[in-house]
Amino acid sequence: MGSSNTGGGGVKEEGAMDGAKNNSPTGSDSPNDGDTFSEGEKVFAYHGPLIYEAKVQKVEFRDNEWRYFVHYLGWNKNWDEWVGSDRLLKFTEENIRKQQALEKNQLSDKTAKSGRSTQYKPKSSNDAKVDKEDMKNLAAKGKKRKSHPGTEEKDRRLPEKLLISQFPLALKKQLVDDWEFVTQLGKLVKLPRSPNVDDILKKYLEYRTKKDGMIAESVAEILKGLRCYFDKALPVMLLYKKERQQYREAVRDNASPSTVYGAEHLLRLFVKLPELLAYVNMEEEALNKLQQKLFDFLKFLQKNQNSFFLSTYDGSKVTDELDIK
Repeated sequence: MGSSNTGGGGVKEEGAMDGAKNNSPTGSDSPNDGDTFSEGEKVFAYHGPLIYEAKVQKVEFRDNEWRYFVHYLGWNKNWDEWVGSDRLLKFTEENIRKQQALEKNQLSDKTAKSGRSTQYKPKSSNDAKVDKEDMKNLAAKGKKRKSHPGTEEKDRRLPEKLLISQFPLALKKQLVDDWEFVTQLGKLVKLPRSPNVDDILKKYLEYRTKKDGMIAESVAEILKGLRCYFDKALPVMLLYKKERQQYREAVRDNASPSTVYGAEHLLRLFVKLPELLAYVNMEEEALNKLQQKLFDFLKFLQKNQNSFFLSTYDGSKVTDELDIK
């Protein structure tokens, strides 16, 4: 997936298994249930919670079912794999819309309900809240918008729509890599991370200062807000269950999570930002400008993806706790 290379993501050559084989998906031995796919056909394939464009490279019929060896377009070939027909969809306009809907749901809080119900509880309930002052910092003192009857729900959808539509594809794949490492391969980010979140925010400020020829107060305020959001949101909504014990061990003596964790968990914050920004009382124009600045930061992460993100995780400190569903 992307440039990731793990022992669990390699090619699984199931073709050596015994059983009847038929390389034509239209052969007489094929099961008569659901879609079949051909070699060279462009398809959608489920991987984790999302679906991706893929190409069928091999087709085999064994154990009374079709098996397809697929390559995910744009991904490292180490993620090529054999899948059943239940993992594949035809490449149609309807399924393109389905892919977009799944991506939208994955990047919102709608598909992570237990992120709230199964979260690690901090000692103080006050620490678990992203307070109004932090929101003001992130909003960079945007003008308040007037409240009109019937517009509240529309306003709350705005941040999600804007941020998700601009989320770089490479970082979406990074999120799926992250999910795969922790929940499927049982590996964790080795802590403490270097560069950590504080380091990355400082690097971005240096980057913007050099590019703009001056320190922009609004950028500094946004970065301050992001740091506050991250420190308070991490134990509440940014951890998978398998990572909780590691958090308890790594964040001690009043250490800030932003000095321990890195880009992997910072990127998860951006998945949650639409939900958090939905309650920032700002004019639409100011909100649009804020999100453009956040998108610029995402582009900075993407530009430095190889140096900011790990290519493999540590499999030595995973607990037996269940994953976030």
